[in-house]
Amino acid sequence: MRDATRAQHTEAEGTAFMRDMLDGSLGVEAYARYTEQLWFVYRALERGAGALAGDPVAGPFLDPGLTRLPALERDLAHLWGPAWRDRTRALPATTAYADRVAEVAARWPGGYVAHHYTRYLGDLSGGQVVRGSVEKTFGFAHKGDGVRFYVFDALPNPAAFKRDYRARLDALPVPPAEQERVVDECRLAFRLNTALFTELGTEFTAA
Repeated sequence: MRDATRAQHTEAEGTAFMRDMLDGSLGVEAYARYTEQLWFVYRALERGAGALAGDPVAGPFLDPGLTRLPALERDLAHLWGPAWRDRTRALPATTAYADRVAEVAARWPGGYVAHHYTRYLGDLSGGQVVRGSVEKTFGFAHKGDGVRFYVFDALPNPAAFKRDYRARLDALPVPPAEQERVVDECRLAFRLNTALFTELGTEFTAA
């Protein structure tokens, strides 16, 4: 899946919004807004996980050490204060993304795995680069409030975890045609993520 989605991955990482957010050009408000949008996506991911725990396709990927919602909420409380929920607003692109995650969680375990992989393995890989940049740009404490989302304290060896996760992907108990459907859903996940970045970029350019 990593090879098959390389082009989409590169496109998502190279958006103007991500570049300008990470170098501080858009201010900390842009980072807070981005974190807010992630909260909607991970709420859909983690709400959907409960019903899939016993599923032979999706179940093996559901590790409580990956759970991100509490960390996102702690970051948002740091960025916006304890009343952060009162100001949350999902962008249309975020709503489309979260709705698709909820749809596959309810109907298609293989599709859920595609989104699970795209998000969590990304957080454990490129997300760590984002954390370091954000700490430096905005002066957050190393792995402290504001970047808790990127800190996986419950995974003692993230590198080993990623290797094991990819081995489980390689052994996904689905036929070849279904494997291709899952890869296509990964590509869609990246497109949805890129659309989110694009919409955020439009918002902050207009501002």
